[in-house]
Amino acid sequence: MSLNELTAVSPIDGRYAARTESLRDCFSEFALIRERVRVEVRWFLALADCPDIPELHPVSAETRQALLAAADISIDDAATIKTIERTTNHDVKAVEYFIKQKIADLPEVHAKGEFVHFACTSEDINNLSYGCMLARYRRDILLPDCDSLIAVLSDFAHEYAELPLLSRTHGQTASPTTLGKEFANVVARLRRQRQAIESVIMLGKINGAVGNYNAHLSAYPDMNWPAFSSSFVTGLGLEFNPYTTQIEPHDCVAELFDAISRFNVILLDLCRDCWGYISLGYLSQKAVAGEIGSSTMPHKVNPIDFENAEGNLGLANAMFDHLSRKLPVSRWQRDLTDSTVLRNLGVGAGYTQIAVASLLKGLGKLGVDRQSIAADLDAAWEVLAEPVQTVMRRHGVPNAYEALKELTRGQVIDAVSIRRFIEGLDIPEADRQRLLSLTPADYTGLAAMLARQI
Repeated sequence: MSLNELTAVSPIDGRYAARTESLRDCFSEFALIRERVRVEVRWFLALADCPDIPELHPVSAETRQALLAAADISIDDAATIKTIERTTNHDVKAVEYFIKQKIADLPEVHAKGEFVHFACTSEDINNLSYGCMLARYRRDILLPDCDSLIAVLSDFAHEYAELPLLSRTHGQTASPTTLGKEFANVVARLRRQRQAIESVIMLGKINGAVGNYNAHLSAYPDMNWPAFSSSFVTGLGLEFNPYTTQIEPHDCVAELFDAISRFNVILLDLCRDCWGYISLGYLSQKAVAGEIGSSTMPHKVNPIDFENAEGNLGLANAMFDHLSRKLPVSRWQRDLTDSTVLRNLGVGAGYTQIAVASLLKGLGKLGVDRQSIAADLDAAWEVLAEPVQTVMRRHGVPNAYEALKELTRGQVIDAVSIRRFIEGLDIPEADRQRLLSLTPADYTGLAAMLARQI
């Protein structure tokens, strides 16, 4: 059975393939092989440029260009490497042999093939390849997606900054806010986690079989290998980690995925709130021509985009959680359990990508039912018990809280009953008139200002 969207085992490459296509350049098997070739070639060129390695002379611009061009492999090249791997049963060694074949065709370096993968362990190449892949994903896909969501929600915060909304702490009527302020709360949270995602430092190492430059020193004992390795790693856009075993310990991968998970948890919280407000009738959804909400109930316009996003955010974070907990753990100087797990770096990213696309689609279809929001506010005069008892406290009226509790708790309160209570209070007339003029829709504090300022 050939592989396509209908036969793929995972919905990431099947049902949702169109949403995750951009991830293939970061996390596919081809992307990993290509990154390994690039690292190996750049290591060879770095060795050639080093005056402390007289056996390998600096290469001409023409040869350098040819090597860099060879490193930008095609799908056919990757297939060739996979063919070599079927013999070697070792993926990184297959890359080494492929590059040696390319070097054999270049007169200037054809006899220098043994400097390919020189003094390296496979994990020197792997950790740098994965680090570059994750850095590209964060820069080109993840952060732009974060910014798109934040921008949409910021627009909502500003547009609905002054629209009063009944709060529902514990699911019960509570002090009003504004719809814009609720979106502003989400924006503030997402911005903080977006900054955390961006600030994670991606590390890399190239220091040999157990991290001590053993092989390096056996060949060139007078060379400053830590400085040379550091320069090479930073040249790839990563930060050098000088203290490792055979593997770079993946702490930075865990940090990145933990940060993405926190961002995703906020999105999940948003999905559930939007779902709830749609259920209450506060938010509406624009009907899409031809779209069916239920196979048997024609009237339904279900909040499917928010439900889809919620489900995929859960899958993403389940994968991120396993990767974050597993990858930093390795027996002694290394075991192989990280190898198969690292091949799943793109899975959590894939489910996150699907979720973000669904969430943006859902947000794009949202409308606001101002009448429904206003009606619920007008039916919740009991929320004014808070400002009334607070003003009573200011003026030393005894048992203010208890008096309002007796008036409102479990009782049906309307404008008449709350105003009758206010009129009987022994408080300054100016404060009395201010309370009498107050409605649930007016009682939003600084919500509008805070929403406009986000």
